[in-house]
Amino acid sequence: MKSTKDISIVASHLRAGGLVAFPTETVYGLGGDARDDNAVAAIYAAKGRPQFNPLIVHVESFERAKEFGVFNEIAIKLAESFWPGPLTLVVPRAEGCQISLLASAGLDSLAIRVPAHPLAQELLREFGGPLVAPSANPSGQISPTSAQHVIVGLDGKIDLVLDGGQCSVGLESTIVSCLGERPIILRHGGLVRADIEAALGIEILSGNDDKAALTAPGQLTSHYAPNALMRLNAQSLQAGEALLGFGDVENLQAQVSLNLSPLGNVQEAAANLFSMMRQLDEMGVQKIAVSPIPNQGLGEAINDRLKRAAAPRDRG
Repeated sequence: MKSTKDISIVASHLRAGGLVAFPTETVYGLGGDARDDNAVAAIYAAKGRPQFNPLIVHVESFERAKEFGVFNEIAIKLAESFWPGPLTLVVPRAEGCQISLLASAGLDSLAIRVPAHPLAQELLREFGGPLVAPSANPSGQISPTSAQHVIVGLDGKIDLVLDGGQCSVGLESTIVSCLGERPIILRHGGLVRADIEAALGIEILSGNDDKAALTAPGQLTSHYAPNALMRLNAQSLQAGEALLGFGDVENLQAQVSLNLSPLGNVQEAAANLFSMMRQLDEMGVQKIAVSPIPNQGLGEAINDRLKRAAAPRDRG
């Protein structure tokens, strides 16, 4: 892995679909083009991230953020009070939002922030688009606050790290959901609750509080569900089923058929998962047969999401 201070080299690598680590005021982030499904899938693979948790989108300004998300009165007040800074806001995706559905873990919401670090700001302006950037470390390990930490953890997994020295905050950003009538802190971090409450003039709940227990993304078993009924690990087709395939499925002839990865590549399948599920929904299919997917690497996360999507639920 190369360490560099050349913004133009890093931005060019990102435009080519590559991954780079870069500094923010909180921790170093593992960055990729937030609009590129393949780049987002590569981030999950590089981190060894076991589930498709929503990733945070980084942009250079509040004005740019409004291109991708819908901000209510509370979200606007928080953005104007604390951006740039260590605050992530969860807001509804805007109509026509270009952010990868994989980055949103298939949800209709978006986690977004404006970092304060001058190099992060410069990189975002030079790149000219949004970056997703979870912490630049293997999943489950300590978040990196220096370029050397990144090199130790991800050497051989990514090519470049933009060296900006030591991070000033050293804690991940605070995440606040602005999806309901009242804001909820989903993760405590570099911005404390008291400052948020002072800015809003109201008391806010934490995701750890009983009243907020079911508001965090991904907690409900059937959260990632299309309208159609899904049957997993299908080796054959039943009447009326569309096919969500994986690998060689020439022996399965369906009237409607999409293939997550004809070559059987789980990273490609991860990149296509949520967009293809939505495509099938838009086609109005009633039943979906899903090919078996190896439960290794990103396959574990794919199968986790498919199990959630296929879970029994009340259809009203």
